[in-house]
Amino acid sequence: MTNNLRLSQRVQRVKLSPNAAASARAAALAAQGRDVVSLTTGEPDFDTPEFIKQAAVAALARGETKYTPTQGTAALRNAISAKYASENALGYPASHIIVSNGGKQVIYNAFAATLDAGDEVIVPAPYWPSFPDMVRVNDGQPVIVPCDIGVGFKLTARALEAAITPRTRWLVLNTPGNPSGALYDAAELGALAEVLRRHPNVLVLLDELYEHIWFTPQPPAHWLQVAPDLKERTLLVNGASKTYAMTGWRIGWGVGPAALVQAMAVIQSQASSGPNSVAQAAVTAALESPDQSFVVQARAAYARRARFVTQAINAVPGLSLLLPGGSFFAFVHCGGLLGSVRPDGQVIRSDTDLTEWLLESEGVAAVDGPSYGLAPYFRISTAASDAVLRDATARIARAVAALRAAETAGKPASPTEAVQ
Repeated sequence: MTNNLRLSQRVQRVKLSPNAAASARAAALAAQGRDVVSLTTGEPDFDTPEFIKQAAVAALARGETKYTPTQGTAALRNAISAKYASENALGYPASHIIVSNGGKQVIYNAFAATLDAGDEVIVPAPYWPSFPDMVRVNDGQPVIVPCDIGVGFKLTARALEAAITPRTRWLVLNTPGNPSGALYDAAELGALAEVLRRHPNVLVLLDELYEHIWFTPQPPAHWLQVAPDLKERTLLVNGASKTYAMTGWRIGWGVGPAALVQAMAVIQSQASSGPNSVAQAAVTAALESPDQSFVVQARAAYARRARFVTQAINAVPGLSLLLPGGSFFAFVHCGGLLGSVRPDGQVIRSDTDLTEWLLESEGVAAVDGPSYGLAPYFRISTAASDAVLRDATARIARAVAALRAAETAGKPASPTEAVQ
């Protein structure tokens, strides 16, 4: 880089995604020959179902390789409209739907279309790291509201009321949540809705990318089933990545008021235009298929893994994990290990120190709590095979046992002994 390159204040307000950074570090160590188990990325370990891939092949054969409309193809938007009608009892015509290059672009479009300098967005923590940075890059101010394990990692009505100011533009809700797996029930959503009814200028961005990955006996209540009167103030953000194991296909969508969607389409028209034609055809087939057995089977696997990881982590002294209600993440509380001593004499003073120790000592790559706005925690992905999760949790237990042994002995080992 030349010395006279001047970067914008906008780009200097944000940083590389911590998930991507942690994943890149793990990959670099693996490339050096280290035995690394990476639990950093929220990506299903399942392959995209075959019938979806075949739909892409058929689209190619039909010559569907041209530009698509900025808002997405009519076929996909109609399929999304039908999905909300049949699954959620919500009526949205195609004009209220925008298809983008993943759910991330939907969220970016929404903030770009609505935020001016100094506008505030309430973001409960722990949060998906892109939320506050996308607010900042669009000149807004994220208002972080800590929601720790004591409240189940969920925003309370009292905390929401206290966070709202005359500058508040949006409330971000994510259920099931990343990184915690928190799942709001109908009563909790209803309490938040009561607060919002007193503040008519606050919009709601509902990130429901993990909508189909829930572990309760019955499907969870939908925000707009609980608060249908807030429909004209709500943007629903969803996509195919998590539900159908289609992360690389990069198709997400936003559903909301027509004026908002049209403004988001203006932003998208200057950023990327319409999404990939073949990927849209594949997602259309996924949504329209009467066979949704993959979704059911994947959900059962994620639930089994969540139970296993919760039991395994809670058996490790100094760690605690609240059973996730959905998604495929575990947000582990590690406050009981702060102050522990590594075999080489270094003190574990933070969750960042702990994640570095897990990687250095046992090759387990996780992401520290501050990346999600809350400490002392770390996040691991449970979107890995049962065998990988058994191996990873055993490694975590060994790494923690080494800490406690060093603390008990009071005598630091040599750095060489520490990594054996």
